[in-house]
Amino acid sequence: MGAKPRPVRTAVFDPTTKVERTHWREGRLRIAGLDECGVACLSGPVVAAACVIPPNARRIHGVRDSKMLTREQRETLYGRILAQVLAVGVGAASVAEIEQINILNATRLAMQRALRRLGPYDHALIDGPNIRTHDMGPHTCIVDGDALCYAISCASVLGKVTRDRLMVKLGQRYPGYGWEHNAGYPTPDHRKALHALGLTPHHRRTFGTVKMIVNGQIALPFEEELLA
Repeated sequence: MGAKPRPVRTAVFDPTTKVERTHWREGRLRIAGLDECGVACLSGPVVAAACVIPPNARRIHGVRDSKMLTREQRETLYGRILAQVLAVGVGAASVAEIEQINILNATRLAMQRALRRLGPYDHALIDGPNIRTHDMGPHTCIVDGDALCYAISCASVLGKVTRDRLMVKLGQRYPGYGWEHNAGYPTPDHRKALHALGLTPHHRRTFGTVKMIVNGQIALPFEEELLA
């Protein structure tokens, strides 16, 4: 079953280190931010990134929720974030894992993998509501954390750039779906290509238009589908 898309966020926030500072003052110096990307896509893995920011780090100008940035801005900030953070861990869950254990559990798996590859940390700040797991060590979940919390915003940019680059490479192997610019999200050109070209091994067969094709439902003409 596909994940429900997040509400569109129109306001632009500059994240702060308010939450991080509460931990630094209490001696927890290795604070990690953790975020995921690719949950609502029709194709490709779900990816999570984690990073440890230095104690009392000065915020890099322009870092915010990656969805509020252009691709060019994210690419520029990516290198600056890597130069500042103390450690980075990236994890992913494949399309096969998404289909086997569902997108929610696959996202948790990607997050767990990112944290395992991060190395030691004292506390993790995780974007989203309570994930109800004991497999991630000490952590706090923050709704809209990618917009409000600097460590999570940094992780958001790192994860988004990593996944976008992966989808560009997959788009070169499977041209026509627009993955180099839509990253596998259900954009009109992506759905049109599904009707015209069919499925690839990297499509999630329980999501949206892909599920409709797998179930053998009669596909509407593309123009009618957009108006439905």
